Amino acid sequence: MARLRLVFAGTPDFSVAALDALQAAGHDIVAVYTQPDRPAGRGQKTLASPVALRAAELGLPTFKPSSLRGSEPAIGGLRKLAPDLMVVVAYGLILPQAVLDLPRLGCFNIHASLLPRWRGAAPIQRAILAGDELSGVTIMQMDAGLDTGAMLLREEVAITASTTADQLQSQLRTIGARLIVEAVARAEAGTLKPEPQPAEGVTYAHKFDKAEARIDWRKPALELDRQVRAFNPAPIAWTELGAERLRVFAARPVAEPAEAEPGTILSAGAYGVFVATGDGQLCLQALQWAGGRVTDAEQAARGRPLLGARFS
Repeated sequence: MARLRLVFAGTPDFSVAALDALQAAGHDIVAVYTQPDRPAGRGQKTLASPVALRAAELGLPTFKPSSLRGSEPAIGGLRKLAPDLMVVVAYGLILPQAVLDLPRLGCFNIHASLLPRWRGAAPIQRAILAGDELSGVTIMQMDAGLDTGAMLLREEVAITASTTADQLQSQLRTIGARLIVEAVARAEAGTLKPEPQPAEGVTYAHKFDKAEARIDWRKPALELDRQVRAFNPAPIAWTELGAERLRVFAARPVAEPAEAEPGTILSAGAYGVFVATGDGQLCLQALQWAGGRVTDAEQAARGRPLLGARFS
């Protein structure tokens, strides 16, 4: 396999596996682009991105522009690198046409969905929330649109009734790292066959905020179960009991009808905290009270008069 000059652009932990795979494949990664260091955590300490940290460990030159749009110095710097290909994985910045046109082989993106379904920022969470039975990875030739480029490689993975966003992200991260190495090799060999995305089946995975993680007990238990799984590991589904917030890390739907107002706690013990919903019951299994640690339902219920209380 030919040794290509690559520029890699990515920011979160999801991107690191692809960077490692390309490095292990023997390519010359001439630069890594990632988002600027940002405050994080309760102390708001300024931290580098997971990609920046890994690039430093690998000894790769790293750049952290706040934007590439209208930034001639940044684009000029890219031009001097003379890359054969740019690989983009959850970078978080829009690439202007001048950047897309710069590499000899263009820009490849690892997208965590089966395009054209779930274009946009949060494909993993949206797929679980929607009750999709399939997800996957698409390697895409980037163009100026929002995830509208031609498809180069795809691989499916099942979403089960217990799949969390954390689990699905781990699966897709591994698949994406493997597929991008294959895509780069086939691009250099001239054996990739770009396939335009179909016009049918387009959906958008809009970025979510923490407000979406609040549990609305009027919804069916099946839908609330998907919400809990979609927002694990972040931002975590939550509800309130009086003035106290409770985060729900794991739950399961129960088809048995509940003769009580949605949000009413029907029972609490070793088998879980059973709560009435708009249709069926939701059994809460892993919980965290504000300021506490994550525990199983029996520990979370210990010493609290939950029976008959109502979440809001």
